[in-house]
Amino acid sequence: MTSVQISFLGTGAGTSIYRAHTAIVLDWEGGPRILLDASSGNSLLRHGAQLEMPATSFTQVLLSHHHSDHMGGLPFLQGQRTFLEPEGAPLEVHCSEESAAGVMRLFQATSITHSVNQDGVASSDGKQLVNWHPVQPGRWLDLGSGVRASAFPVDHISGAVGWRVERDGLAVVFSGDTRFSPSLVEAAQGARLLIHEALSTNAEQEGTGQRGHSTAAEAARSAELAGASELIMTHINTAFHSQHGPLLDEARRHFPGPITVADDLYQVTVDSG
Repeated sequence: MTSVQISFLGTGAGTSIYRAHTAIVLDWEGGPRILLDASSGNSLLRHGAQLEMPATSFTQVLLSHHHSDHMGGLPFLQGQRTFLEPEGAPLEVHCSEESAAGVMRLFQATSITHSVNQDGVASSDGKQLVNWHPVQPGRWLDLGSGVRASAFPVDHISGAVGWRVERDGLAVVFSGDTRFSPSLVEAAQGARLLIHEALSTNAEQEGTGQRGHSTAAEAARSAELAGASELIMTHINTAFHSQHGPLLDEARRHFPGPITVADDLYQVTVDSG
């Protein structure tokens, strides 16, 4: 039996004023630590420190897309890693071609002494600090200790992807930002856990869809159609920060399994048993 601990360092939508932006950590038992998205500003570092996850413990990042609330924390993460361990291994960022271009522009805009090119970031003395790796949807990445990950396209902006991460039959699927997406349903088949954004209830479905996001009902429908065992909703807007009830009530009408609305610093362990 294998297990993975999931830690939510940020669970807020882009306009959320009470939550950090999206960052989720997967700690595989006896295996690698994987970061899903990098939040914005230094909230990844602050919340990581509260859970005793120093910047140097992160080496692998799976990025969903290049909006600033999902990738804006990368320069802060890189800076802290380099400060604590100047000779440490580079940060490895896996993302789509479009997101790699966005990450490159972010580092170009924020780096003072570093060299930035299409492959990554290097220090003034030539030491590689960050590498980004464009991925092709459907191809598996070997992340070590039997853990592998595969990106799949979702319906948000060009280049947006979700991720399926699995080991020994235990699969965790992360939607990133998306409208209801048949490609997500396909990629999440049989997942032990689906982590899906839920910006609103169906009462705001039209506006939510126009912004490229999902309702709680759509997140739950995705879980049901995928045959997922459990659903955790994240990317929560300000209106539902302390009022989880409407999201949960709506989702339960479409998915019979366990459902949770994640808050910042929420941790849960799931296993293949």
